Amino acid sequence: MSEARAIVGSLKAPAEAGAAFVWDDPFRLDEQLTDDERLIRDTARAFAQEQLQPRIIRAYRDETTDPGLFREMGALGLLGVTLPQDYGCAEASYVAYGLVAREVERVDSGYRSMMSVQSSLVMYPIHAYGDESQRRKYLPKLASGERIGCFGLTEPDAGSDPGGMTTRAEPVAGGYRLTGSKTWISNAPIADVFVVWARSSAHGGAIRGFVLEKGAKGLSAPKIGGKLSLRASVTGEIVMDGVEVSEDALLPNVSGLKGPFGCLNRARYGISWGVMGAAEDCWRRARSYVLERKQFGRPLAANQLVQKKLADMQTEIALGLQAALRVGRLLDEGRAAPEMISLIKRNNCGKALDIARVARDMHGGNGIQEEYH
Repeated sequence: MSEARAIVGSLKAPAEAGAAFVWDDPFRLDEQLTDDERLIRDTARAFAQEQLQPRIIRAYRDETTDPGLFREMGALGLLGVTLPQDYGCAEASYVAYGLVAREVERVDSGYRSMMSVQSSLVMYPIHAYGDESQRRKYLPKLASGERIGCFGLTEPDAGSDPGGMTTRAEPVAGGYRLTGSKTWISNAPIADVFVVWARSSAHGGAIRGFVLEKGAKGLSAPKIGGKLSLRASVTGEIVMDGVEVSEDALLPNVSGLKGPFGCLNRARYGISWGVMGAAEDCWRRARSYVLERKQFGRPLAANQLVQKKLADMQTEIALGLQAALRVGRLLDEGRAAPEMISLIKRNNCGKALDIARVARDMHGGNGIQEEYH
């Protein structure tokens, strides 16, 4: 038996001796990225830490959104990351898009929401479902942040059941008339471009996508105020009181719920990365706090229960990031099923919420002070 143990030990020794372990990157995610992906990640990280982090406390406290952030993100190529360079985009991988979401959400989920709505819910459908004239008209200015977009699917009585929407599009001379309302729409009050979904009587009652523009008669987007979260990201309604648009406002290349669901899948994929960024920030802040905070003559981190909490948090983060990376690679290969995205979003969001709650608890009463945001 002792001989067997010696043999096993000798087999393990070389790998263990040459293997390094870093809690910040347990499964060596960095090594699994391409040079371009690391460059995009580093660009997003610098922007988030240098430009977004100093603003978030005031933006959250005052519930204010700076539309100029879109131009700043656009100047760095962070909008519509996966779309072709022909339209002013980076034409990078879905993994790169996830990395951007992760870095932005380290600072705030509202900022990530602003970015992912623009990229996945506005630019993606115009590229995937629009024609070339629509792509040329809208994508370059959305990519630069010169124009801001929003996505109108959810209605007051049709949230989890978007198929129950009542917004309708009726044919008129030269185009369509849209009537109805959407609610809980990110970016709506500051949007220039509105991608909305409606039942079209001209298409047998099928759900179709339309691109509306700010200033159209009968179109308004009042703000929903008083939110207790995502306060740095403006949210509103889209009210369409007989908005008339020309024929070329119709997105011609998709019909039915597969249109909006295709957009939402891309956004949900980005969220699965973003929430891990938020969780990482919670972990780092909790770790720093328990190392510095002393009770009974020693740091809180000296207690095994506290150490277990930190280890559990980082275990879930590391596993969640690997799952997101794998689905990103499959997306880039055209082999990702929608259910895969649902799995990682459900898992990563749930784990991130648990981590945030534990981190807040580890701060004691300080966990609800903006000083520790």
